[in-house]
Order: sequence, then structure tokens, then C-alpha cells
Amino acid sequence: MPSTFLITGCSRGLGLALATELSKKGHTVFATARDDPAPPLNELIENSQGLVKYVKLDVESRSSVEEAEAKVATLLGDKGLDVLINNAGVINWMSEGIDKMTDLDSMLHTNVTSAHVVTSTFLPLLKKGTEKKVANISTTVGSITTASKYSMMAVPAYKVSKAALNMLTVQYALNYAEEGFTFLAISPGWLRTDLGGSAADLDVETGAKATLEAIQSHGKEFNGKFVNIRVAGWEHSEGLNQYDGEICPW
Repeated sequence: MPSTFLITGCSRGLGLALATELSKKGHTVFATARDDPAPPLNELIENSQGLVKYVKLDVESRSSVEEAEAKVATLLGDKGLDVLINNAGVINWMSEGIDKMTDLDSMLHTNVTSAHVVTSTFLPLLKKGTEKKVANISTTVGSITTASKYSMMAVPAYKVSKAALNMLTVQYALNYAEEGFTFLAISPGWLRTDLGGSAADLDVETGAKATLEAIQSHGKEFNGKFVNIRVAGWEHSEGLNQYDGEICPW
């Protein structure tokens, strides 16, 4: 049965790939971006037979989020929103030590606070939906347990923000479990996007398909969990990332 999805950060990368895959399956997608649709997103919208709908949404602006919610509510009519995917995020590399980190405030605002603002604003529509599911795109780079494994990656603010996003996921999961919600933190792994670079493990289409499979296959019994995507042939990878579909360590 077709569902309704809202995805933040759809101008490129994983967000665009997620919207593409969902539209292929006949789902309605509210694809958001802070600017007018970039050519790839615009092409997807034009070829989607009305399934992909652009909604202007700057995750860093509460007023923009509220305006987007009002537009989506109008487009839905008396229906609810089934699934929210908080995908928008940023990463900054630095060449100096953590004591020189100056981007923590901005990183937390974009990667954590924005997910909270979007989630809280769209909760009324999600409560009317049939699935009541929120997926926060996270990363095992933000795992405290495996932090030493990623010590060579000079992205401390990003790591801190994703650890905080994981806790935000848990807090929402605890608060809304009795209302039938499922909140998930999902690690899509290392993808060949502008953010991930050309040397990454997986092409973005593979990552998007596996991410959607994780979202759709994990029900209420996984509320508040942090999960890896599963990709055939990569379950026992000896690299930094495993694509085994298992629960990730916090």
C-alpha cells in the first residue's frame, strides 16, 4: 500500500536517491530543500507523475519548517504523514586538533536541533498517519563504543553531533512509544556522494535502497534502536563499515 514520506535535504545525495527509489515504488514523497529544486530534483519531480512534490524547507529556520508543515498539511488534506526521514546534515573536516574546533555550535544546530524542530513540527501530521515512523540518518562514526576505530577521521564536531542525534532519537522513542511511534537512527554507511567522496564503499543508489529497506522492515519492536543497513556481499566487510543489518553499538 502506498505511503506518504517527507524527506529533508533532497537536493542531492542520499535524500535525492531516497526520493527517487520511493517514487519508483509508487509512494508519495514530499521532497524538501532549502533552495529552489536543483536540476536533478526538478527532473525527478517532472517525471514522477505527481508522486514527488517539492516543498521549500530550510531545516535551520523554524519559520521555514512551520511554513513547510502548513503546505504539506494542505496537500495531504484530511490524511496524515506516514514517515519522516531526517536526512539533512553537514560535515566539516579540520586539520588541527580538537582544541581548535570552532564549528561545534553550528554543527549541533544543523545536525541535531534541526532534526528536533522538524520532528516536533510535523508530529501532528505523523500522529494522523498510518505508520507513525521517524528515521534519523545517523552514522557509526558517532558511536561512542567504536570511537577509536574512527579516530583518524578529523571530523570531531560531526561525530559529537551524530552521537547527540542518536540520543535525541532515543528520547523521542521513549516519549512516543505508547502512541505507536517507531523512531530509528540509521547508519547508511559510507556512500559515494558529495559528502562521502568518490572513494566511498557504496554507490548512493545501493545505499538508498538498503536504507529504505531498513526503515520499512523495522517496526515498533525496534523503536529507539540504532541500526546498520544490510547490503549483500558486505555483511562481513573488513573495512571500517559493516553492512550487516545489525544493531549498532551506541
